Order: sequence, then C-alpha cells, then structure tokens
Amino acid sequence: MPRTPRPLQLGRPTSLPASPDDAPLDRVPNPHPDTPYVARFTFPEFTSLCPVTGQPDFATLVIDYVPARHLVESKSLKLYLNSFRNHGSFHEDCTVAIGKRLVSVLKPRWIRIGGYFYPRGGMPIDVFFQAGRLPKGVWVPDQGVPTYRGRG
Repeated sequence: MPRTPRPLQLGRPTSLPASPDDAPLDRVPNPHPDTPYVARFTFPEFTSLCPVTGQPDFATLVIDYVPARHLVESKSLKLYLNSFRNHGSFHEDCTVAIGKRLVSVLKPRWIRIGGYFYPRGGMPIDVFFQAGRLPKGVWVPDQGVPTYRGRG
C-alpha cells in the first residue's frame, strides 16, 4: 500500500497565509471511499474585503460535500478561509473561487457551498455554488441559514 503524505500543516505551527493564493489546502485519505456520505463545514465568521471600498464583508459559509477518495484537512481549510480576511474580492468571487479550489483539490462526488453575506448598503447577497451530482439516497440537511431578516 502506498504511503500517504502527511498534510503540510496538521500538527505544526502555521501562520495565516497572506492571501488565498498563498494558502495551501491539504487533503487526507477518505477512510470510507466506498460509502457516500455528506461532510459539512460551517464557517460563521468568514470575512473578506470589498475590492472597491476596502470595507469588510462578513458571511456565514456552509460547505457540504460528498467525498470521493479525499477529505479536506480542517486546519488547512480554516487557514485558507481566514486568508480571505485581507483579500479584496466580491461575494460572488469569494464563494465561487472557494468552490473551484475545493473541487480541484478534492475531486468530490458532489459539493455545495452557500455564502450568506450580511448586508452592506441595505442588501444582503447570498451566493451558491454546486458541482457534481448528489449520489442517490444521500441525505443532505438544509443549510440552516435563514433568508435575511436581521440575521444573528
């Protein structure tokens, strides 16, 4: 059996990457690649910067995916998502870029990301990304983030 490389960041001191492009995203072997199931990450403190004004944007991100051969390593995912903190990008770009990066690294059977951004200028922007096909019979719960009514 081939040796699986150790994740680059797990169990080691790491600093916050300067940008999403500089952030490594590690993966680990899925111990149950023959079983379709949903893994969920909820990140209620996502922050990025408006590329026009430089003002902070806040969101709750919910990432649901059905892994194939690999899982995302959670420490590297946290550092990757936090690397958007000083990155100027529109809501749509943040959500879609995260989705594309996860698809590229993991090659999941299915992935869905809900980016639920708090309003600035009086209008919330929610962005949704999906790739792949949900395997038959897999239960995916509602993401649990209500439409905007003063979220919180």
